[in-house]
Amino acid sequence: MARENIHQSLEVFYEKVEECPLRDRLFNFFELVYVISGNGVHLVNGNKIAYSAGDLFLITPNDYHGFDLDGICEFLVVRFGENYIREYQWKSIDHIECLLYYASHLSGSVLINNDDKKMTGLLMQNLQQAIEHQSVYNEDLIRHLVNAVLVLAARNIAVIKPENISSGADIRILQILDYIQEYIREPKLLKIETIANEFGLSPTYLGSYFRKQCNESIQQYISSYKIRLIEHRLRFSDKRVHEIADEFGFADESHINKFFKRHRGKSLKAYRVEVSS
Repeated sequence: MARENIHQSLEVFYEKVEECPLRDRLFNFFELVYVISGNGVHLVNGNKIAYSAGDLFLITPNDYHGFDLDGICEFLVVRFGENYIREYQWKSIDHIECLLYYASHLSGSVLINNDDKKMTGLLMQNLQQAIEHQSVYNEDLIRHLVNAVLVLAARNIAVIKPENISSGADIRILQILDYIQEYIREPKLLKIETIANEFGLSPTYLGSYFRKQCNESIQQYISSYKIRLIEHRLRFSDKRVHEIADEFGFADESHINKFFKRHRGKSLKAYRVEVSS
């Protein structure tokens, strides 16, 4: 399978096509594809989903995708690599982490809020105008517009249900998931008794309720979410292991390494070497 690369940390371009120029290509970067006009089917990792104007798709590194177009379609494509995530001083990197965490099982449009969909449409219009009419400070303008789109995408992804959640899940489980994500760096607030008290449940009921709704235990969910955030710290930041341990409430490097190795079979340093090679 052919592999596509990018040569800059951020690339933005407009396409008007009647057939997909790239099919089943493996990317080593992130790609946001916004549908300006047209209809068809988006194919990603074997999944198929119909698309129309206003949809926004996220493709992550090592995904393979393509489009079956129903006539002429217009797209605005934003490509950015890991360096772009490292370079931009996000007020909170959690926007990007959230986006990355959920993106691996998404095949549909990431925009589910109608107001955000309208706002994204306006941003994309401005982005298209910026790339078509070069002027002073154009690169800065493009980056600000792209970052605004990323934040909108991230907050929409944040409310999409996790992969294993029951189709009949109620609003309370989503509130519990939001609570866990908000306090993932504070172990004292993630104790079962504390979470149960926060939502007016008994610890025993919380455990069975969470498993029924999410098809995994609450401890498994907390651990897997924390592991993914730690992985992102290792990939997208220059933080030392002891700094990551401190951020997530571990006693020391030994403690976080035991936790990480139990789930990933290797130390944090070994993982960082592997993903950076």
